[in-house]
Amino acid sequence: MASFFSAETQLNSIRDLLKSVAEPLDLNVSVRLWNGEVIPLGANADGKFVISLSGPGVIGSMMRRPTLEMLVRLYATGHIDFEGGDLIDFSEALKTKRSNRARLKKISKIMLAKKTLPFLFAKTEVADLKDGFRDDMVGRDESKRKNTDYIQFHYDVGNEFYKLFLGSEMVYTCAYFKDWSNSLDQAQHDKLDIICRKLRLEPGERMLDIGCGWGGLICHAAQHYGVKAHGITLSQEQYEYAKAKIERLGLSDRVTVEICDYADHQGSYDKISSIGMSEHIGTANYPRYFNKINSLLRDRGLVLNHAIARSAKPSKRIAARIRPERKFLLKYIFPGSELIPVGTTTEVLERTGFEVHDVESWREHYAITTRFWCKNLSANKERAIELVGAERYRLWVAYLAGASGGFTAGSIKIYQVVASKKAGKGVSGMPPTRDYIYRAA
Repeated sequence: MASFFSAETQLNSIRDLLKSVAEPLDLNVSVRLWNGEVIPLGANADGKFVISLSGPGVIGSMMRRPTLEMLVRLYATGHIDFEGGDLIDFSEALKTKRSNRARLKKISKIMLAKKTLPFLFAKTEVADLKDGFRDDMVGRDESKRKNTDYIQFHYDVGNEFYKLFLGSEMVYTCAYFKDWSNSLDQAQHDKLDIICRKLRLEPGERMLDIGCGWGGLICHAAQHYGVKAHGITLSQEQYEYAKAKIERLGLSDRVTVEICDYADHQGSYDKISSIGMSEHIGTANYPRYFNKINSLLRDRGLVLNHAIARSAKPSKRIAARIRPERKFLLKYIFPGSELIPVGTTTEVLERTGFEVHDVESWREHYAITTRFWCKNLSANKERAIELVGAERYRLWVAYLAGASGGFTAGSIKIYQVVASKKAGKGVSGMPPTRDYIYRAA
């Protein structure tokens, strides 16, 4: 007779568990056990989508530490794998007409406990992931923040890696879909253009792009709107790419780029863009950030802040909590980042001398953008692994799939806010309607 913790008992238990949950779950997904056996999780599972488990230690690890980080570790190290499609495909396969909550309520918690007990001492080799950020990943104390380290951890993964999924213009922020069926490249072109329109760029104006990425916006603004554009970044990889692009396009007389922290930058500008930058600042540093922008901008000059946001919370204590999904992002993807409610952004803008003119949500646009990115990266799996290794590739695929799901569900949001510097009373100089944004666009 097999012992309670034997390999035979573990296989029998996991078989019984999966067959018990198959009826209430009713998914077009199957599970491949470590002995090669495949068990469907629904009556109509066609075998296309398969979740593969490397051994009983996968169950034991999740049983002892049922956290998102453990799940990510198991996936990143290959102990959990997905066959038959990318993570976007799997997320769609996991959807049914019934809600997840309704399905899960039908599964006996007592049964789950009994069937997983034989895995109590089962272990697998899940070491600390080598690609995590090793220092202070939260960075709430401005005096101790290491902005350059944070930015370079994320952006200096390598230009070749980002080329695998971003699209031809290398734009790493939310695209703008005039039609939901448009291509990623078309939507990114339209995004660059609508930013220029919202800023009301005119020939000869001086424009600053804080966190300029690979130079897409500053080059577009100079080429199509005749401005003199300057971009700043803390990423060496982005700087080198943007500089080469400027020279290649023959824009060196109108477009410049430098490695510089926003706090150290000096100059005077008519228009300023902050596209996907303020997420790296943090709530505590928001006044300093927008005060700095104010000091760089002429009176009645415009600023456009484009940032991912979270919903407002009922208290500061709740807002300060670091949820599991954010802990994953801070440790493995975006150290030092913080998502800030759009209401906080508009409030701080007003307190630092700006008048807010326009607020627009792009949430559904980002759901599609990150979906494109995830599928592009998944399609280039082999090359991505050559460049950054299997672990980091898997972490990024999980991040992009999770982001697409979050934007689709509405748990994360994104807004563009346009404001003008208001040094005194009087008219703003803005047009009476928003037609200037969309006319002949």
